[in-house]
Amino acid sequence: MTTDIRTILFDLDGTILDTNELIIESFIQSLQHVVPAPFGREHIIPSMGQPLAAQIQLFTGQEEVSHLVAAYREINLRLHDDYVKPFPGVQEVLARLHGHGIQIGIVTTKMRLSTERGLRYAGLYDYIMPRGIVTLDDVMNPKPHPEPVRMAVEALGADPAATLMVGDSVVDIEAAEAAGVASVGVAWSLKGEKTLRESGARHIIHDMRDLYAFVGLERESLEKR
Repeated sequence: MTTDIRTILFDLDGTILDTNELIIESFIQSLQHVVPAPFGREHIIPSMGQPLAAQIQLFTGQEEVSHLVAAYREINLRLHDDYVKPFPGVQEVLARLHGHGIQIGIVTTKMRLSTERGLRYAGLYDYIMPRGIVTLDDVMNPKPHPEPVRMAVEALGADPAATLMVGDSVVDIEAAEAAGVASVGVAWSLKGEKTLRESGARHIIHDMRDLYAFVGLERESLEKR
């Protein structure tokens, strides 16, 4: 395993922020009476990570979904603070990486408004390089296209060979690899570790602290703190 990584890019939802139930509930509420019943988490999880409009088009079969996107976002923002929290170890790991000079960026298919709100609410924003936050609002081609990963790498002046992209979705893995960045899947993905491995993830982590090995830091157990 390489230990010369100087930049780590993270997906947001399902990777560092546990927004899984928020997303599922937002879809269920916004699409009730729109998609045939039964419609639940088993229909939603496989496409999580894709742009919102594309997901709603998939679920409804409709081409024009701007009204449904607006409904989803209203519900999502209203429920946000009741559901969102960082995954275990995220705050500790981002703080330590930041303290050791590792550049941290975010590459997400969310809007900038909800991206920054989530990062601030979870107490993570101060560890992120603001210029390295790339959202749906910033690109023509969202993940799995390599554009957002390349944009973050360029904005941070990073070397792709010394950069990781960490995500919970196939689109994260595909975008990273297409951009020449090593992909890391998170085993806590609702998609399942097997799906990430099959999508071409170079590495799988089972604990956020596993990232320390990529940057040459010794892992400290939470029990010692």
